[in-house]
Amino acid sequence: MTEERLSYAAAGVSIEAGEKAVELIKPHVRSTYRPEVRGDLGGFAGLFAIDWKRYREPLLVSSTDGVGTKSEIARLVERYDTIGIDLVAMSADDIAVQGAEPLFFLDYISVGELVPERMEELVVGVADGCRQAGCALIGGEMSEHPGLMAPGEFDMVGFAVGVIERGALLPRDVAPGDVLVGVASPGLRSNGYSLARRALFDHAGRAAHEPAWPGAPRTLAEELLLPSVIYARAMLDLAAHVPVHGFAHITGGGMPGNLRRALPDDCDARIERGRWEEPRIFSVIQEAGDISRGEMEHVFNLGVGMIGIVPADAAHPALDRLRGHGHDAWVIGEIAAGHGRVQFRDRT
Repeated sequence: MTEERLSYAAAGVSIEAGEKAVELIKPHVRSTYRPEVRGDLGGFAGLFAIDWKRYREPLLVSSTDGVGTKSEIARLVERYDTIGIDLVAMSADDIAVQGAEPLFFLDYISVGELVPERMEELVVGVADGCRQAGCALIGGEMSEHPGLMAPGEFDMVGFAVGVIERGALLPRDVAPGDVLVGVASPGLRSNGYSLARRALFDHAGRAAHEPAWPGAPRTLAEELLLPSVIYARAMLDLAAHVPVHGFAHITGGGMPGNLRRALPDDCDARIERGRWEEPRIFSVIQEAGDISRGEMEHVFNLGVGMIGIVPADAAHPALDRLRGHGHDAWVIGEIAAGHGRVQFRDRT
């Protein structure tokens, strides 16, 4: 009896599919290139030239993150073209929070089965996000994991690098009397999906393709897949024209967990509920899972994806600047003397 010879393809990995996927994504990757990019897709590493003469004391700023279980929503409804935007937003906005300019981005995409056309959809979103953030997509990796991941399953991780002048690094000079400027997020961004999925699908028995709520213009899945707003360009412009003392990117941990990072030990942040427009999807999740308000505030962004800390007399110029970039924004609270805490209070 003759045993069949093993091959990589028989083990579940297709080199040909990978090569086809690279050819499909090339134009999308090149659409993100900045003048500093050297080389092209297909090399062993990405190359990026920095004009160090622009800086007296340059600092490189780096960040890495993923999209979490939001990928499961995309897989459930086979919608892959926007989740790459979320991937870029998580790292690029973390860099911009420091006051730094995102320069370049790399991605790592793992799949159970490499389907070139699906890989192209995923990279279309990454390229879109990079263009929005102003950074170049200079490399990445596609990894096929048969036997470890089922066909259709995927995960994405991103890595970004930016640069800033050391003296411009944020946060700095946060003090009592400063105000909190909240910038709108229409959806969950990439955080809280494990709780949202448990509440909506397991606890309440909702279906992904039904309306998000009675009369909603989108299905539940479409509402959950709203791509993250990328704030990086608006943040850099704001910092260039307004005396910004700090930023907080509202990701996992909600406003309390992230705003705390920007506070000195002798200051508290006081957030006033009702000062901003909270998207309805958050009340839908809360009701579906019978989730406490406190838990919601410590898990989700609740409609505020970024917070700027500015002097009180800079609040209106900051709002005007942000709205000029197409972002809804509101004064949502203030900085007071304290002990590094974040407190919510009802609007009076």
